[in-house]
Amino acid sequence: MRFEALGPQVLMFVGDGYESVATAFLAGDEVLLVDALGSEEDARWLHRTLCVEMGKAVRMIVATHYMSDHLAGLAQFPEALTIAHRHHRHSFLSQNRRIDAFYREPKVVFDHAMSIQWGPHELRLLHNPGKTMDHLSVDVPSADLVCAGDNIVGRIVYLSKADPQLIRAAIGRLRQFGRATVVGGHMGRFPAAVLDHALHYLDRLQDAVVRIRAELAPQQADARIAAIAIEDCLAAGVEAVAFEREWHQRNLEVIVAQSVFSFDAALAAQAGRA
Repeated sequence: MRFEALGPQVLMFVGDGYESVATAFLAGDEVLLVDALGSEEDARWLHRTLCVEMGKAVRMIVATHYMSDHLAGLAQFPEALTIAHRHHRHSFLSQNRRIDAFYREPKVVFDHAMSIQWGPHELRLLHNPGKTMDHLSVDVPSADLVCAGDNIVGRIVYLSKADPQLIRAAIGRLRQFGRATVVGGHMGRFPAAVLDHALHYLDRLQDAVVRIRAELAPQQADARIAAIAIEDCLAAGVEAVAFEREWHQRNLEVIVAQSVFSFDAALAAQAGRA
């Protein structure tokens, strides 16, 4: 568990559970949180650090998406106003590792965008579906940062049950904000180049899978896909850390189990015959 300052009145907390991130925006003794960490132990640490040691009160929690590994802290701050996208239940019910005890009905839901002035910062909440249909981006121009949620996972992406094309579009919208710092849903803060790195990874992974599906029979293709090295998908100069390696391996499992990119392979084959 660790935390660091991202700028005036902005703190970032990274828990041990899934390396999930919570970003705290301060207005005097009051706090607005973006996301709420991934385990009960991490959530208790967050409460102890903010409320006991710093003497702050969490008044509002914005969820970038409603998956359990970002909701553990909701129970620690029962008086906080919770905000999520209208489709939050879709994401909660569709996740692979749902923890029902972490669920708390949001008090405020919205469809497209809303703005919150909190202390010196304006937080612009924008619907940006990608990894999940309820995903939000939280753009903070005055802090020169954007909270990306799980539309990136470090310098890669995690496909899970998402449409890769939606993830690609979501990252494209994140790039349009032009912020110097990108706060991921996991691992922590990154320079803006992380968005290019994540897109590069997704494109190279798709290229590799489509090529393999075109060249091999399905059973042989699955074995070859399961062996794709993360190094073959990373941008030049990027060296994978353990967390990214773990989720790359999960991507390969998802691709085989769900036949991800098989439609793209079929489209490529049609184009080749045209």
